Order: sequence, then structure tokens, then C-alpha cells
Amino acid sequence: MSRPLDGITVITLEHAIAAPFCTRQLADLGARVIKIERPGVGDFARGYDERVNGLSSHFVWTNRSKESLTLDLKHPNAKKVLAKLLEGADVLVQNLAPGAAARLGLSYDDLHTTYPGLIVCGISGYGEDGPYRDKKAYDLLIQSESGFLSVTGTPDEPAKAGCSIADIAAGMYAYSSILAALVQRGKTGKGANIEVSMLESMVEWMGFPLYYAFDGAQPPQRAGAAHATIFPYGPFPAGDGISVMLGLQNEREWAAFCTTVLEQPELAKDERFSSNSRRVENRDTLRALIIEAFSGLTADQVVQRLEQAQIANARVNDMHDVWNHPQLKARRRWSSVPTANGPVPALLPPGNNNNFAPRMDGVPALGEHTELILQELGWSAQAITVLREEGAI
Repeated sequence: MSRPLDGITVITLEHAIAAPFCTRQLADLGARVIKIERPGVGDFARGYDERVNGLSSHFVWTNRSKESLTLDLKHPNAKKVLAKLLEGADVLVQNLAPGAAARLGLSYDDLHTTYPGLIVCGISGYGEDGPYRDKKAYDLLIQSESGFLSVTGTPDEPAKAGCSIADIAAGMYAYSSILAALVQRGKTGKGANIEVSMLESMVEWMGFPLYYAFDGAQPPQRAGAAHATIFPYGPFPAGDGISVMLGLQNEREWAAFCTTVLEQPELAKDERFSSNSRRVENRDTLRALIIEAFSGLTADQVVQRLEQAQIANARVNDMHDVWNHPQLKARRRWSSVPTANGPVPALLPPGNNNNFAPRMDGVPALGEHTELILQELGWSAQAITVLREEGAI
């Protein structure tokens, strides 16, 4: 079956996570994604680690179903290749250093006259103007600037997210913005200039704590793995040392929790815990009572009681647990993609669509598709050899 983005060509000057994550989503939907990499080095995310059969975990995650073309964009003959690529492109994505795309003549202003239907998407740390424009921006730095660290961690110490949350946020806003631009181009025939900043993406995701601290109010306090403003909502240890995550959302659930889970129905009427606000105020006292009630139970028994009371709950899984998660297995969510070092498992993209299967092609080796792409563009074998000897590819 055809995919939504079949026939769409994306040229990407990308590295690290934000842009590669964006373009991998486009590839999942059928787009042809040509990833331009530095000759001999490539995307520096290739060297982050060697955890996946000798390949980088970050790179395997964000680069399947792409074609790798090595090209030194500062070489005059390489620029001819890029110009030829753009003639047949629908989208150009880049997350180069601030100002680098403009210096290469690849800004929207530089391109839209020659390629009026081209959608140009730039991903940056702080945006194309403003006093922070030229600051270096890595994921952890944006987590800090956006206020994320101020509400994440323990009361004694902030903690970063365990994955590249700022990169992911920017990548997903770039992805959805490109899809919207493709729809709009279908109506108007015109390309678009899309600008996505990591800071703005993360601040959007910080909407709840921002509004909670509206007009000088006290911000949410860091509460570890527990919810900062709802209680009980977080992990609690059972008597066998295994933690169970649980969450209460309303007073009906609080009463059921006291009666069925804690087997202490009188707590439901205790003034100290008579509303969520009171439970938050007295969370230390209530937490001690819950831990005491759980101390004589195994985690399985706690979960059984929570299910009986229809209280939301979850296991506190580690990465090995997730690889073997029974729900993912039951729903057949794991596929496999090839790499230069053998096949690796890959999660199917979220969002099942009964009209097509997502594209799940290989993770490219550095420059794997260079010659094929150049031949397709009209370069002869001899001309390709010259480009390679010159260091252009």
C-alpha cells in the first residue's frame, strides 16, 4: 500500500538528535530522506557510543530508512551536487550551527526564488534572532534554560530527563510543522520557511508548571518520581522491595484506595487527607502510612488490590523490562531493521494507520548511497571518481 509521503524528497543537513529525529518520522511515512554527511566523519552522533552491535544507540534510533550521501558543502563542486538535489526536493531540513546555513547560501531567502515550492525548516537552540541567537545549545542546556530542571529531581537536587527531551520536542514540532506546510503547499503551490527553536519547544511543554506559578505564585516543588501537586501519585515500595507506581485523581478514588488497598476506611474521613490539597500538605505523614500498609504485601499483592479498587498503577520498569514488555509483545510492536553490523530490533512508530505500513528500512553506513545518488543525478563514474579524489564527497 502507498504511504502518505511517498514521492516526497527530503534533503537534510543534520547532526545529533533534533533534526534526525524529525526526518526519521518523515521517512517512516514514506518520504525519501537524503542525509548529507561530512566525508570521512559523518554525523558526529555516529560516535556517541558503540552499544548496538558496535553502532551508536542515538544514531540507530534516529536514522533508519535514510540514504547517506557524503558531501563537503564548502567544496565548489559539492555545491553543484546540492543544487541538483534541491531541484527535485520538497523539503530541506537543517540544524547546523547558528548562521551556518545562511553562510552556505541555504537560507529560505537564498533559496525560495530558485525553488519556490521548497519547504525550508531550520532547527536551532534559541531561534534566528534575539540575544541568545549565537549561544551553543545542547539538550541538557535547554532543559536548564526552559525551567525543566527546576521542577524535576528531588527536593535536594535537580535531575535531567533520562532521554533527550528538548531535542525530541524540537524534532516533533519540526515534523508536524513540515506536515502542515506540505498540506498548505498542496493548496497554494508555495513553499514555506519554518523556524523551530529548542527553547520554545520545551517552554511549550512546561505549560503546566508555568501556569501553576502564574503571577508570582509558588512553583511546583521537585518531588522525585512523585507528582509535585497531586498525592498520592508516585512510587511506593512494597514489602518485597519492589516499587509500585500508583496515582489517584479524585476523591472517589481516594475513598476506594483507603478501603480496598490500605484496608483503613477511616483515613478517607481524616481531615488531614480530606482533599488533594490537604494530602499534598501532609504528604510525608500519608506516605509513611502507605509504606507501612504496603510493608506486609508483595508488589504483586499491592497491584492486585489496586486493580480491584480500579486505581491506576504501573510497574517501575528498567530498560531490560521494556525490551520484554508483555504489552508491546502482545501487540507485535517490534520489527527489525538492517544495519551494516547486522539486523537490530526497532519499535514500530506510534500511531497505527490501517491504510499503510510504516517504512522500516535500514540504518545507513556513512556514504553508503553516495555513488547511487550521484549517478541518479547524472554524474558519470569518472566524474564521481574525480569528486572523491578532490575530497568533495
